[in-house]
Amino acid sequence: MAKQIEGVYERILECAKREFLEKGYTDASLRTIAAEAETSTNSIYVRFKDKEGLFAAIVEPVSEEFLSRCLDVQETFHGFDSETQRREVGQYSGNAMLDIVDYIYEHFDEFRLLLDSSYGTRFHDFVDRLVSMEEEYTWKWIEATGSHLEPEGELTTEFYHMMVTAYFEGIFEVVRHGMGLDDAKKYVAMMGKYHHAGFLAIVGEEKAETE
Repeated sequence: MAKQIEGVYERILECAKREFLEKGYTDASLRTIAAEAETSTNSIYVRFKDKEGLFAAIVEPVSEEFLSRCLDVQETFHGFDSETQRREVGQYSGNAMLDIVDYIYEHFDEFRLLLDSSYGTRFHDFVDRLVSMEEEYTWKWIEATGSHLEPEGELTTEFYHMMVTAYFEGIFEVVRHGMGLDDAKKYVAMMGKYHHAGFLAIVGEEKAETE
């Protein structure tokens, strides 16, 4: 087996990131990436198998770490007793989301790729995976705390899916608009309060955190 030339792997990743950011996954060209990296398309196939493998090498470590961190937040919170869950849900989720914003900004380009350049890859469902996780643990929270649903609120699975999707898409707007970290944290904090207040109103828990 031929020995791989040192530095080529890193150059390919660097050039691929620029190409994917500029053109998106579908329109990105392996020939262009190879030329920019001063290598051949065959060397890309040898190292990454195909174009999606190359895209995955850039975004998958970040996407999986992000989802793992979100899951850890959910699991830790749902390990609390029911009264703590009921009382602290807003504060805990708000603080956790601000920590997660730091991670997003440490890997800003990768999130740009995941959000707006991943069509045609298995990573296109990135936001959907976050939404599914949030939905699952929200129903666990409702069950654990015994929260009663307001009859007029009609918190259906369909409605909540729409609201959670809007929440995450709203958070990621800070990436799409290229906001600075400080502004991003300010807006994400505001969005969390807005989302949480509406949720508590619908499930009939407006006073839960002040009792």
